[in-house]
Order: sequence, then structure tokens, then C-alpha cells
Amino acid sequence: MLYLLDENIIAFPDPSTANPDGLLAIGGALTPEWLLLAYSHGIFPYYPYKKSKDIHWYCPQDRFVIFPTEIHVSHSMRSLINKNIFRVTCNQAFDEVIEHCSTVEDRDQERYAWLGGPMIEAYKKLHQLKHAMSIEVWSNEQLVGGLYGVVIGKNFFGESMFSLVPNASKMALIALSHIVGEAGGIIDCQFETPHLLSMGGRHITYDEYMDILGLS
Repeated sequence: MLYLLDENIIAFPDPSTANPDGLLAIGGALTPEWLLLAYSHGIFPYYPYKKSKDIHWYCPQDRFVIFPTEIHVSHSMRSLINKNIFRVTCNQAFDEVIEHCSTVEDRDQERYAWLGGPMIEAYKKLHQLKHAMSIEVWSNEQLVGGLYGVVIGKNFFGESMFSLVPNASKMALIALSHIVGEAGGIIDCQFETPHLLSMGGRHITYDEYMDILGLS
């Protein structure tokens, strides 16, 4: 069943009623109140098409996550880390990271239509409220990779990453795993990708996911 949301009533239907592809509802708004309520229940916004005007909210019942203690760091990545080629920072260039992510995503304009102006501004507002975080990877003072996502409590909900040179996004994810691991949280990856699978991501059920989040 697909629900239509009234942007004046901040509420979501039962996540267990989501369609098989995870689509739960359409409508609502991208205000911090909507977004924080959504992420606290494993729901995230998406624009499936370039010309979409309505927000699509997804809540897959099969969750793909990374437990920080299970992050996979290959021998080649360990060697790269030891060479100190990259410098990693946190929340030093959030706006630049999300802009880079939108530029990279826009190369496939239909598939990655979701990260347009409204979404960018929404996550910038969350960052101002300390509910969004970025990891930056630098080489010779140039931003060459990074990622950003939503932060609620000890958990990180990944949104997008970019890499302008080989291994920069891997470096960002490894750094993120240390930060989230120290807090005792998990990294929500939303969907499986070969890259995230190679880094140690795995599937858990929605019920397991919500128990681990401890937000409801």
C-alpha cells in the first residue's frame, strides 16, 4: 500500500506496510522535523526521477549496514594509510562535500536525480543543527573525496560519497567507522553496492535494525 502524506501533518505510516521495493509514502516535506522523524524509523527521502516534484519515502525491510568493528580494510588500503598520502577531517567542508556528491551523481541524471537543490538545502540545515556530518579526504590541500550523512544519537545514516582519486571514498568510510565505532553505533548504508559490500557491509532485518538503533 502506498500512502500520500500531508506536509502539514508530520507522521508516517507503519514501515512494515512499505512496498517490496521499500517505497512507503509520497509527499510530506524536507524540513528537519520530517527528516529526523523519518530517519529515526529507518525511513529516508528520495527523488526517483529528474522532474519529480513529490518526495518519495523509502523504508526497506531488508537493511544493509556496516558494523564498525566489521569494517574490512584490505592490505593495500593499510599500506596506503601508512604512507600518509591523505589527510582526513570531519565537518570541515560539509557544503563542498555535498556539492561534490551532487556533481558526481548528476552524471547519470535520471538514476541520481534525488540529490538536487531541495535535498542539498535540507541536509545543510540538518548540518547546522548538528544532525548531519561529513568526512573529508584531502591531498595536497585539495578535497579529493568524502561522504556525508545524517546523525541521530550514536548512529550514522549514510547518504552519498564521492572520490576524485582512487581509494579516497574508502579512506573516508574507514575514518567514519572509527568515529561511529567509538560512539557504539552503526552505519546505515540504505542499499547494497559492490563497494560497500567489499568494505564489510551486510544485511539485517528491519526489526534487528530498529533494535540496534534504539530510537523508537
